[in-house]
Amino acid sequence: MADIKKIKVGIRGSKLSKTQTDLFIKQAVRLTPGLDVNSFEIKTIQTTGDIHKSHRLDQIGGKGLFVKEIEEQLMSGEIDIGIHSMKDIPASETYPELDIICWMQRNQANDILISNSGMGLEDLPKGSIIGTSSIRRRAQVLHSRKDLSIKLLRGNVDTRVEKLKRNEYDAIILSLAGLQRLGMQDLVSEVLDNEKFLPAANQGAIGVQAKRSSPLSELFKNTNHEQTQIECLTERKVLHTINANCNSPVSVFANLIQQRIELNCEIFDHSGDKIYENKISGHKDNNIELGYEMGCDILTKLGQKKITQLDNLENDFNYTPEI
Repeated sequence: MADIKKIKVGIRGSKLSKTQTDLFIKQAVRLTPGLDVNSFEIKTIQTTGDIHKSHRLDQIGGKGLFVKEIEEQLMSGEIDIGIHSMKDIPASETYPELDIICWMQRNQANDILISNSGMGLEDLPKGSIIGTSSIRRRAQVLHSRKDLSIKLLRGNVDTRVEKLKRNEYDAIILSLAGLQRLGMQDLVSEVLDNEKFLPAANQGAIGVQAKRSSPLSELFKNTNHEQTQIECLTERKVLHTINANCNSPVSVFANLIQQRIELNCEIFDHSGDKIYENKISGHKDNNIELGYEMGCDILTKLGQKKITQLDNLENDFNYTPEI
């Protein structure tokens, strides 16, 4: 360990971020000779997304709100790595000098529903209030149930669950991976099937970010999960090609099985109508080309102007149900 300096790690202050960082460090220590838990120094960084907890993300910038300050400290050298939920990282890089040098194995990418009644999405009574901060999840709920009311829900996982318990909502939608990492999966009323509720790009994945020139990329090579890397880079290529942000009503999911990768994409308008759906596959070595092909097909059929419009929800987040 004498030849490895203390590694400064920048993370958000949420319980989930701390849990994910702990998972990474334990795995890195297990797989990397010369490392131990004392090799890491954790620095908690408050991001714009954490500060503005009551605003819609698309109204305060949308892209990179949970990573901006961490990336700035990576660039300045104040920290060596940042650990992120990859769903929060914009597909269009803010700093070309930064890269994801290590991908942890992805958890299940599904969304889940937690309801006070224990009911699933299809069984909730008309007019039930569903909490989410995601334009994508909002559109997908409306696609299935236009008779439900959508209400903005911000905050960390514990805060969102507490708001549900206080009956501010009848049900909320969260990521299954986050709940599993926090040991809260027993709260789940329904795991939303990918066939009907395709997840966001990179949902369920944890990435380690550093400067491209960082020697830490070589250090953490044994911790990197290649399948997750291939799948997530494919999904990100779709978003990058169409210049969509991580809060768009765009669902993208890649699944690598042996040597072939299958790529699914669905796009909704703000009323919940599905306006694009496609599924293509190819060899894993051509995964980036596959993502680009999907992106070009989207642009051909919808156009860049339409995609840009979808990135921002012009009307109020709340939705008056059709009863």
